Amino acid sequence: MASVQESIDVSVPVSTAYNQWTQFESFPQFMGGVESITQISDTSTHWVTSIGGVHREFDAEITEQHPDERVAWKSTDGESHAGVVTFHRLDENTTRLMVQIDWHPGTFIEKVGAVVNADAAQVKGDLKRFKAFIENSGGETGAWRGDVAAPFSGVTTEAEPANSTLPDTSTDDPDSGGPRVA
Repeated sequence: MASVQESIDVSVPVSTAYNQWTQFESFPQFMGGVESITQISDTSTHWVTSIGGVHREFDAEITEQHPDERVAWKSTDGESHAGVVTFHRLDENTTRLMVQIDWHPGTFIEKVGAVVNADAAQVKGDLKRFKAFIENSGGETGAWRGDVAAPFSGVTTEAEPANSTLPDTSTDDPDSGGPRVA
């Protein structure tokens, strides 16, 4: 698995940076290799990319989204990839975007690109173009401020059982914790 982590500071308020990032169909204006993105629903997108001569089409879903904080996604078909961008308020007019993307390079070219950090250079370039785009546009082109809760992880606590079929403990012996002997 390949992994990329990059960050950039942009000279706009956190809400402006976040709002623009939710406008997926604008990504081709600042992301190299992204030919188009079609918003299918609030949480589903269809991507067409051509990076390093490798053409891909895939669907992705938003797995977690909280206004002015984070947007996380994963692919739902094709090559596996997932990522998250977080938004950090540095001051009233400065925001740090931190991006992490994990993916499985499929072709030989993609594997070589991952080894020589071409994928990191691509993300870094995309963030620089996003910075220029948002700082020079005078504001976001739109916004979606919906909240998408993270999927259930399967980890439970006593206060939040995994299901409602818990064992009946009403006949347990309070001293031993085991079943009462009649």
